[in-house]
Amino acid sequence: MIFHIFLERKWNTFGVLSKYKLKKIIENRKLYGIIKYGNIGGMIRFIKKGTIKMALVTTTEMFKKAYDGGYAIGAFNVNNMEIVQAITEACREENAPVILQVSKGARAYANHTYLVKLVEAAVLECPDIPVALHLDHGDSFETCKSCIDGGFTSVMIDASSKSFEENIEITRKVVEYAHDHGVVVEAELGSLAGIEDEVNVSAEAASYTRPEEVEEFVAKTGCDSLAIAIGTSHGAYKFTPEQCTVNEQGILVPPALRFDVLEEVTRRLPGFPIVLHGSSSVPQDYVKMVNANGGKMPNAIGVPEEQLRKAAALSVCKINIDSDLRLAMTGTIRKFFNDEPSKFDPREYLKPARANIKELVRHKLVNVLGCAGKA
Repeated sequence: MIFHIFLERKWNTFGVLSKYKLKKIIENRKLYGIIKYGNIGGMIRFIKKGTIKMALVTTTEMFKKAYDGGYAIGAFNVNNMEIVQAITEACREENAPVILQVSKGARAYANHTYLVKLVEAAVLECPDIPVALHLDHGDSFETCKSCIDGGFTSVMIDASSKSFEENIEITRKVVEYAHDHGVVVEAELGSLAGIEDEVNVSAEAASYTRPEEVEEFVAKTGCDSLAIAIGTSHGAYKFTPEQCTVNEQGILVPPALRFDVLEEVTRRLPGFPIVLHGSSSVPQDYVKMVNANGGKMPNAIGVPEEQLRKAAALSVCKINIDSDLRLAMTGTIRKFFNDEPSKFDPREYLKPARANIKELVRHKLVNVLGCAGKA
C-alpha cells in the first residue's frame, strides 16, 4: 500500500513543514522511516514497509555533495516520454542523482502538465534516486512563477541580457517568491552565444562572465547557484572552423574553455555551486549518422568531454546537456527510416532512439560528470 502526501505550494495546504512535524505526520499513520533527502517541498512517497522516498527534491543537497565530491550533476532537457525514460533509467541503473529540466520551448511543445506528470511517473519508477525538476532559461518572473506554482523544485531566471542592475532586480524578485515556496533559483551572469529553443544570442552579443561582479550579484540577489559564461555555447555549432585547430587525424579541435574565469569565480565564491550551460559535446558518431542518412550538419562541434570533466572537478556542480540527446534521437531515427523504409509504427523507431539516448546518458554519468554511484 502506498500513501501520497502532496505539500501543495499553491494553496499552502501544509505550509512549511519541519522534519519534526513531518515525523509526527508519519507516526500518525503508523509509518516509520527516515527522510533520505532534506528537502520537504514537493511530493513525498511513503512505502508501508518503512522507507520514505523523496519524489521531487531541490538541488540544494545534490550541489553540496557534488561540490564536496568534485563531480557534477547532469541537467538533461526533456521534451517527451522517451527522453524522460531514457535519462531516468540510466540514472537508476548507475545510481546517480539527476536534474530533469524543461525549457520554455518544451512547455510550449508538450504542455506544462504533461511534462510534470511524465517526470512524476519517472520518479515513481525510480524511487531510489533524487530527481529535481528545473525550469531552464526562464525569461520572466511570470514564467518562473508559473513553474513554481506548478510543481517545479528549481527554476532559472535568465536576465543576463539585461544590465547588471536590472539582472539583480529581476533575479531578486524571483528568488524572493521562490524561496517563500520552497524552490531554489539559478541565475546567470555573462551571455552564451548560440541558438537553442527560445535562446538566441549572436556571437557579437555574447560575453564572458566578469568575476569581479559575482560577489555583489550573489549577495544582492540571494540566488542559490550561478550560471557563468566561460566559452561554452548553445546548440550543436558551438565553434566555427576558424576558431578551431586541426589535429593529425584532420579533426577540428575547439579552443579551451576559460578556466581562468572559472577559477577566479570559485576563489571569490568559495563553496558556491556554479553551472555550465551549452555543454553538449556533439558526439561525432551521431553527427556522421545524421549526415549519412539525409541530414546536413556540416562542422557541428561541441565541448570536449575532458574539459567538462575538469570543470566538474572544480566548482561546477551542474552541467546542462540537450543537443547530444537530440543528436542521438535524430540520428537513430534517420538511420531506421533508411534501413527500414516499410516500417511506420512509431514504437519501432522510438525504441532504439530511447535506447541510444540511455547509453549516451550512462556514458555522461560515468565518464564525464562523475556522478554515477552518488545518489
